Amino acid sequence: MSQADTAAQTSVMVNGADLPLHCPTSDTPSWNLHPRVFLDIIHTGQAKCPYCGTEYHLIPGTEPHGH
Repeated sequence: MSQADTAAQTSVMVNGADLPLHCPTSDTPSWNLHPRVFLDIIHTGQAKCPYCGTEYHLIPGTEPHGH
């Protein structure tokens, strides 16, 4: 499995401290960096990065901070 395939299958749980959500995050390895894109996760509880395919899921019951 290539690194691109691995990244496309990544799923990340997000809490209120992670908002506003953007990909790549500060935890993303340097080999997997791409242009930063902000993702709207508040309305649906999930978002998928158009660059790397990482799926983000809002932890149930999470309250957005600073929104």
